[in-house]
Amino acid sequence: MQVEWDVPVPMSDGAVLRADVFRPVKAGTYPVLMTLGPYGKGLAFQEGFAGMWQRLATAYPDAVAGTSNQYQVWETVDPEKWVPDGYVCVRVDSRGAGRSAGLLDMFSPQETQDYYDAIEWAGTQDWSRGDPSRSG
Repeated sequence: MQVEWDVPVPMSDGAVLRADVFRPVKAGTYPVLMTLGPYGKGLAFQEGFAGMWQRLATAYPDAVAGTSNQYQVWETVDPEKWVPDGYVCVRVDSRGAGRSAGLLDMFSPQETQDYYDAIEWAGTQDWSRGDPSRSG
């Protein structure tokens, strides 16, 4: 798996958000699973939310099996499970959260626009399937 940390994602208003990108080693285009949120893309689930992690691991052991959980983050897919199956996982820190500068304003029109801009950005990357009609 290739990992790119804090990749700049330009927004339509000139701001720049930061994303971590997890992708297959083999060159090609892949479908993208993306999240954008305030929970800090660099904070491991089991460290930042230990109680919830333990409940998840106890109730759903298959969710934590077969992975180091090194990249597992709150409310995101585990790249160690998805990238080997041919997906790119992108995690974007919301404006004002984690590594993205600005003012955090959750569920706002601005955050909605930021997510739209991030999706449009991801769809144009060399590793992105983008248009569903493109083959990988």
